Parts: sequence; structure tokens; C-alpha cells
Amino acid sequence: MAKKKSSAAKIGKTSGKRNGAIRILIVEARFYHDISADLLRGATYVLDQAGAQHERITVPGALEIPAAIAMALDAAIAKRKPYDGVVALGCVIQGETYHFEIVADQSARALIDLSVARQLPVGNGILTVDSQAQAIARAGADDRNMGAAAARAALAMVALKRKLEN
Repeated sequence: MAKKKSSAAKIGKTSGKRNGAIRILIVEARFYHDISADLLRGATYVLDQAGAQHERITVPGALEIPAAIAMALDAAIAKRKPYDGVVALGCVIQGETYHFEIVADQSARALIDLSVARQLPVGNGILTVDSQAQAIARAGADDRNMGAAAARAALAMVALKRKLEN
């Protein structure tokens, strides 16, 4: 009786279109650069542990992340080096105005739209928090680092996509 391979075992496999390495794009909003740097450390640690190749581009804020992803995806396809998935990293902290809701809602909505329209595995590591203290807690070096969680989510979705394509 043949054993069924787990989705984790399939992470390095492809549907035959390219070599087995997973290629991940990280888009990092630098508005809160200390927080995003910690999120990036968490994400790259997870990706490195999984043997995934990754490239990073930076943008000013969370609202710019979806457009940067779309531009980078199109450029990568044109160069015949498509990405298998994306990790979005950034931080939006509640202020005194409605701007927080706009940035938080619209950046999340645009990431979902990209993911569904392009069948793109996306790990959303954009923190939406009430305070700097909450942001620091969610970007820390422990198991609560949301950059690491976003990278794990992207890898899991890449594995699912590859499993469904095979």
C-alpha cells in the first residue's frame, strides 16, 4: 500500500513548469520601519528554513503593497521568472482619524482580490493594531511574530496550489 505524501513533503515539487524551488516575493511597507524589520526577520527565517528563494521590495506604506505586488508579478512573468507566492509585511496603527480603517480595510481587500483573481498564494503580515505596544508584541522574536506566520501561510498555500495542480 502506497503512503500518501503530506503537503509539507510536496513543498519542493512543481507541476513541471519550473524547477522545484519555491520563489516568494516579500513586499515590505516601511512606514513603521522598526516593526517591519522585525516582521521581515520572522518571514525570512521561515522561508530560509523551508528552502524557499525570496526577494524583497519595499514600499512607503500598506496601501502601496497591492500595487507593488501586481507590478512585480507582471514583471516576473515577463522575465519568465514567476513567483509562487507573496508575503505582505507592514504595520497600521490606530490613530485619531478614520485613516486607519481605510488603510487597514483597503490593503486587506486588495490582497484578497489579488489572491483570488490571480490564484496567488498570499501571506498577509500587515499588522492592524491599536498601539505601538501591540505592534511590538506581534513582531517580536517569539512564536507570535506575524511575519513568520504570514510566510508559513504563503508556503502552505503554495503547497495546496501545487497539490491541486498535480
